[in-house]
Amino acid sequence: MPTRSTNIIAAITTAAVLSLPAFAASAATVASATTPLNIRSGPGPQYSVVGAIPDKGQTTILGCIEGSLWCQVTYDGKQGWAYSQYLTATISGRPLVVSERIRELPPVTYAAPPATVGATVATPVITGEFIARSGTPLSLAPPPPTVRTYVTGNPVNPVYLNGEVVEGVGLPDNVVLTPVPEQQYQYAYVNGVPVLVEPTTRRVTYIYR
Repeated sequence: MPTRSTNIIAAITTAAVLSLPAFAASAATVASATTPLNIRSGPGPQYSVVGAIPDKGQTTILGCIEGSLWCQVTYDGKQGWAYSQYLTATISGRPLVVSERIRELPPVTYAAPPATVGATVATPVITGEFIARSGTPLSLAPPPPTVRTYVTGNPVNPVYLNGEVVEGVGLPDNVVLTPVPEQQYQYAYVNGVPVLVEPTTRRVTYIYR
């Protein structure tokens, strides 16, 4: 017959388990990308792209920076940082956006690599934020190869916006768009990647990764 002390210990153990966050069952969390998503070398749009998670691709989240929306992830042998607003994880049987539960993920820190002696590193200027995506999905055919050749061969000054560039988001008015000669496309370099933009709505229609 269980003793009174045994029952107390069992009750304490059960309460401790129930009080754990939903994500605490594992040190790593599997999440899915809701759009093609860059993996960057650091937690911010100014860092270089080291890989990408495809739409609906599953990645492992190792943890997130406190007070930030950037999480450390691994995908297809690449480790880096991804923006949590475009990641979902199954919690209590339903998918939720990771950014909404980011406090329940293990905290991690980022240590920038030491600067190379004599190197000059420019600090990018954050010019604003992306405009929320419209509910109408984009279904555009990829542009012809000649457009890629022109856009990648004629880079323009990059702009850096809070978050991560994905198809369908709108660019603020202070982002200058450059036309592609003899084409209906306009383009910009946003967060280090060239993007095509629909000039009327200023929505990103294609990303060159």
